[in-house]
Amino acid sequence: MIVEGKLFRLDRANVDTDQIIPTRYLGAVDAAGLGAYCFGGLPGIDALYAAHPEATIIIARENFGAGSSREHAVWALQARGFKAVIAPSFARIFEENAYNNGFVLATIPAGAVEPVFASRFARIDVANQMITTGGEPIAFTLDPLRKEFLLGGGFLRYMAGQIETVRAWEASARG
Repeated sequence: MIVEGKLFRLDRANVDTDQIIPTRYLGAVDAAGLGAYCFGGLPGIDALYAAHPEATIIIARENFGAGSSREHAVWALQARGFKAVIAPSFARIFEENAYNNGFVLATIPAGAVEPVFASRFARIDVANQMITTGGEPIAFTLDPLRKEFLLGGGFLRYMAGQIETVRAWEASARG
């Protein structure tokens, strides 16, 4: 799985789920509609969007996705057209929601952030756990099971692909 595209340079730490999708927009029935409100809690977001047209990968500072456990934050990012976030760290619950929804998070060393911020484009090779931006490649680590989830399109799609294996196991267990 390769995710590549222009970078959305979000030069902030501790971007929380209330900034990603403010509470007032959580009443949306359709997750696809959340994209219109993505980052609606950040001051100056219109200027950031104007400066990064067609961006599909976010580069941010540490602790991206902090705050409440709302899965809507990942849905809003996906609905806005983002495919991945690169940052030095992520909030744990946000990270779980991302993996469950097949949304790529690449955790990189703090010292590797500046070269990514200096770039306009990134390529994330999930299978090989490598980011390229035109400079030195940057390795990132994924838990092996979460990597399978990502490569399978998210937890639910991954599990849907395991149905026949589970049925075969159940049949053999019954004897």
